[in-house]
Amino acid sequence: MKQEITLPNGVLIRVANTKDVRGISQLIDTYSGDGRLLAKPTVTLYESVQEFLVAIKGDEVVGCGALHVMWEDLAEVRTLAISPELRHSGLGGTILELLIDRARVLGISRIFCLTFETSFFQPMNSYLSHMTKVLQKCWVLKELSQIL
Repeated sequence: MKQEITLPNGVLIRVANTKDVRGISQLIDTYSGDGRLLAKPTVTLYESVQEFLVAIKGDEVVGCGALHVMWEDLAEVRTLAISPELRHSGLGGTILELLIDRARVLGISRIFCLTFETSFFQPMNSYLSHMTKVLQKCWVLKELSQIL
C-alpha cells in the first residue's frame, strides 16, 4: 500500500499512528454497545496500533480495520468499523481490500474474520467463503491465492 490513499470523497486512508488510538476507540465504542464489535481497552489499541489502517475525514477517524497475523500463513481481519454516516459508502470494502493487500505483502496465504455483520461480506462471495458458524459469528476463510 502507498503511504496514503485519498478517495474521491476526500477521505484519507493510511497506516494508523498513536495519535489515532482515541479516535479508533471512539469508533469501536459506537458498535461495542450492541455487541457488533468487541470492546477493547485503550492499552490494547496502543499495543496493536501498527496493525491498523485508519480512514480520516478532516481530523476525525471515520473508519478503521486491523490485520492481526496469527501464524506463518494465517491472519485475522479485526475491528473493521466505519462511522455510521459513512456506512454503505464503500469505505469498509476499500479498507478490507487494503488489509488483504497487506496480507499478501506479508506472505499470508489465509485470512479470516469473525463477524456478526455477515451481510457486509455477501458482495465479496467471489473470494470469501462462509465456512462454519462459531458462536453465531461467521468464520470467513479463504486462500489468498484464490483471490488474486
